[in-house]
Amino acid sequence: MHVLTAARDPQGALWVGTYGSGMYRLPPGAREWQAIRRDTTEGSISHDFIQAIAFGPRGQIWYGTVGNGWGLSTDGGRTWKNWTYDQLGPEWQYVAPGGIATRGDTTIIATADGLQITTDDGAHWTAIGDKVGPPARGPADTAYPILESEYVRRLAVDRQGWNVATLRGNQRLRYTGRRWEAQPLGAASFPPANTILLGRRQLKGTPCGLRPAGDTLPCLRSSSAASASAPRAPRTAWLHRPIGTGDNRYIDQTYRYGSTMGGNFQQHQGVEFNNPDGTPVMAAAAGRVVYAGPAEAGALTVSIRHDTTVTAAGKSFRLFSTYYHNSSLAVKLGDRVEPGQLISRVGNTGRATNDHLHFELAASPTDSIGAIVDSTQRFPPYTTNPELWLEPLPGTGIVAGQVMDGSGAPVHQARIYGLTKPAPAETPFSYAETYGERGHPHPLYGEHFAVSDVPAGTYVIGADIGGQRVLRRVTVKPGMLTWVVLAP
Repeated sequence: MHVLTAARDPQGALWVGTYGSGMYRLPPGAREWQAIRRDTTEGSISHDFIQAIAFGPRGQIWYGTVGNGWGLSTDGGRTWKNWTYDQLGPEWQYVAPGGIATRGDTTIIATADGLQITTDDGAHWTAIGDKVGPPARGPADTAYPILESEYVRRLAVDRQGWNVATLRGNQRLRYTGRRWEAQPLGAASFPPANTILLGRRQLKGTPCGLRPAGDTLPCLRSSSAASASAPRAPRTAWLHRPIGTGDNRYIDQTYRYGSTMGGNFQQHQGVEFNNPDGTPVMAAAAGRVVYAGPAEAGALTVSIRHDTTVTAAGKSFRLFSTYYHNSSLAVKLGDRVEPGQLISRVGNTGRATNDHLHFELAASPTDSIGAIVDSTQRFPPYTTNPELWLEPLPGTGIVAGQVMDGSGAPVHQARIYGLTKPAPAETPFSYAETYGERGHPHPLYGEHFAVSDVPAGTYVIGADIGGQRVLRRVTVKPGMLTWVVLAP
């Protein structure tokens, strides 16, 4: 079980938050963990992806999630009051790792959209954001635009104030008695969100549970696992990142192309770049704008038909890139664009639950824009995994391949474990998923899954196929692609 955060309450009970399995509590002297899971009853937690737990001075228990807000219990964890989309709006859903801190009557929630602060257990809130993009208040009565960036990655409290790490550096927050103020902060200490002291042993949360902090062995190990193919040059890693250096260029690791986030959401048709509203969005390659305006649920959208084509099995495919949820557009229909040109700015328009760019690629046998952008079509017919087209980040490579059962048929939504990707911690990586019936392979690969930005190294990866665990050893090299087939 992937442990994302660990904490101890004032009574000595241990609490852990997990990736997809809710929270667990171990009371003092107990031999079994108590499970706290999301269910359909009123008062349950809002999400099973928990990466922040904190405790207040009057028995309050706070938790924060990856993608569905946060919650509070005042009765020992039996019932919960939650702040999700209905209370927060289309922001504030992604709580940072260990991103809840309390001192006295003050609780601060750190998210990818700024800070929310309460002194009365959520009856009232104050928002802390930045000056870029429209002000985001959510449930707050008052907002202060004083952060260098509202995209908060870490939070810690010390005697002098509240230390905050953002995309644009560190700051210390203080309350003067009249208002919140921020000042630059150099090196700051941010304790790991996933470590805990048990007696004299320090334990850390890992993809394979709680383990001694000094244990660096991978979760999957095998000396007899067959080796995958040697790394080779990718065939179509032609595209630039649509988000520039200095902003968050990492792909959201929880909701990749084809993913369902463990069965919680519909099969994803693109990848996400979580960034504050107003962040510049740039053309990934040269081409012509074939759509610029509102699309599904009013999402401000740009689509570009690129100059590049791909030929496979005698058929030619045109490459399109589409950029959703923008707050504003900088191009219009018919414009010619070059790689890196500003085309829009990040927002949350349309069917969005946070500020982000949804980046979608299509390898289409037709030139019809209706096959690329159609507000009535939730599953476009020619999408393809962007991770096989975007240039990997420095020091990383791509792992792609197939997962098949004993008859040679693809296994839909299979989970592939064993890869380790520490960044970005805000959207932790646990496993890759093979595509479902709505996913489409690359014309030249025919893959069932692909994961880019994997740090160079050697890994043992595996999947459960029909009750049989299948392992393979893969080597990842910078800028290269490693192909692997998992089959009994």
